[in-house]
Amino acid sequence: MGERDFEYRLASGEVILIDGAMGTELQRRGVPMDKVAWSAAAIASHPEVIQQVHEDYIRAGASVTIANTFSTARHVLAQAKLGERVVELNRRAVELAKQARDAAADGREVLIAGSMSSFMPENAKDRAVMPDAAFASYREQAEVLAEAGVDLIALEMMHDVAFTVYALEAALATGLPVWVGFSCRLADDGETVLLRCDDIDAPFADAVDKVMAVGGVVAGVMHSDVSVMVPALETLRTRWPGPAMAYPHSGRFIMPEWQFVNVISPEDYLVEAQKWVAMGVQIIGGCCGIGPDHIRLLSERLPKHLPGQQPTRQCEDAVGDVAEEELQQLPK
Repeated sequence: MGERDFEYRLASGEVILIDGAMGTELQRRGVPMDKVAWSAAAIASHPEVIQQVHEDYIRAGASVTIANTFSTARHVLAQAKLGERVVELNRRAVELAKQARDAAADGREVLIAGSMSSFMPENAKDRAVMPDAAFASYREQAEVLAEAGVDLIALEMMHDVAFTVYALEAALATGLPVWVGFSCRLADDGETVLLRCDDIDAPFADAVDKVMAVGGVVAGVMHSDVSVMVPALETLRTRWPGPAMAYPHSGRFIMPEWQFVNVISPEDYLVEAQKWVAMGVQIIGGCCGIGPDHIRLLSERLPKHLPGQQPTRQCEDAVGDVAEEELQQLPK
């Protein structure tokens, strides 16, 4: 398994599948969600279910599986009285993803992403973290994830420019590839804005410009309703020339449980995903409400490459000199 191989797959225009949701899939399978730290407590209480969820996504066709570290930063775990277990829980989450890959990948290249998010406990005193504390918390989590052996770091549900930059700088310091997933909504006037909790309409386009200037190799729209994806991705493609990602949710959240209300069917999700691929989005998965059946149908029915793109010798130049015999062995 090599980062260079995966870079080649991206450069060649291959459509890459990420997994679906972890927290809501655990909930579907009867795992209780913590009222403060949501899915983080399951790392200790139900590790075997977490591993099985990873395995199911990998067998469904995912080439990237995201470790269950969405809500395991210190500023979250401390509120759940689990602050002393930050290192243990992050390492264990990565270990479970690795074990699932070993059990289910069947020789395919599957990367492990460490998740860092904007998740904030409902019982946080002021629903915010001071800048110095936020950066320290993200830096600690990023370092633990890197030491645990993730292949990349995915910043999920980024909807505040300042805090996204804190998380991004912490992740970039590890030297790992960083994927940035913004959360969006449509304002009353139809403009795509960040999904802020304080009702401030921060233009998505401006956020992409400011954040991606700091770094990151992939930008995408994550943890946003399926209905927002097309306008949000249209905005993204006008501001970001690199690989783009789509990772929406379906349903709604009432802490600590996801409400499986009108969750999109795998068939309808496929129709939406086909639109995203036609727009040039090549990294596709799903978050809350999206499960293995959705990913399986995407794997079976989505095109294998972006429109008009097939592997060429020019892709070799994009990732450096790769030996001819290595190119012949890359996943098709």
